[in-house]
Amino acid sequence: MRAARFENKVAVITGAAQGIGRAVALQMAAEGAELVLVDRSEIVHEVAQEAEAAGAVAVHVETADLEQYPDCCRAIDGAVSRFGRIDILVNNVGGTIWAKPYEAYEEEQIEAEVRRSLFPTLWCCHAVLKPMQAQGGGAIVNVSSIATRGLNRVPYAAAKGGVNAMTVCMAFENSQHGIRVNAVAPGGTDVGERRIPRNTAQQSEQEKVWYQQIVDQTIDSTFMKRYSTPEEQASAILFLASDDASYITGTVLPVGGGDLG
Repeated sequence: MRAARFENKVAVITGAAQGIGRAVALQMAAEGAELVLVDRSEIVHEVAQEAEAAGAVAVHVETADLEQYPDCCRAIDGAVSRFGRIDILVNNVGGTIWAKPYEAYEEEQIEAEVRRSLFPTLWCCHAVLKPMQAQGGGAIVNVSSIATRGLNRVPYAAAKGGVNAMTVCMAFENSQHGIRVNAVAPGGTDVGERRIPRNTAQQSEQEKVWYQQIVDQTIDSTFMKRYSTPEEQASAILFLASDDASYITGTVLPVGGGDLG
């Protein structure tokens, strides 16, 4: 029988429509969680149905653009209004939009990468802290990346380096409130073909070369010489979110097949 680590727990999962976020939602559902699934894509409603079938006690959906602070506040407020509390927040929104040497990025692309991969985590943490402090505890798991040490993703790496720093600082500030804050730093993860691509522009031949450099470096840097599955990343996230990790806070856990980032 599968563990039921999340019975009587309310978990907010951002970026839940696909990839790692979907895997987290389905694994938590199977362990008895009450879920709030947040994404800007309507696909998240399909994941809600999957989560109910997997065993979630209750599922609530918030469609929101988490790059915008008001949307983050609305999503968190919606979760509290629906369930009365938030025990777990998994900040999963983010991802590389472009892959190129830093000098080839344009100004607006640099800003877009940081907005995508840092601000949703900053905003959602800011919105959830007061409710968690008021209830006397909670667990936050931020999704970072081992790409903080890698090729062709300087703006994305800077954003995820910010996620690592805020994780530690928030853990330091909030341990007195019974709130644990940790991060998982995934390595390359095979999520299949994305239903909603991060970048809809057709790649040039040069951009294909730059992206392949990322793939080659990612595989070469791992001991296991492969990408992970979303489920392997989700298992690490669930561990840090659960009471199994009750004495772990302020930690960034690399899940990169031996690559520490």
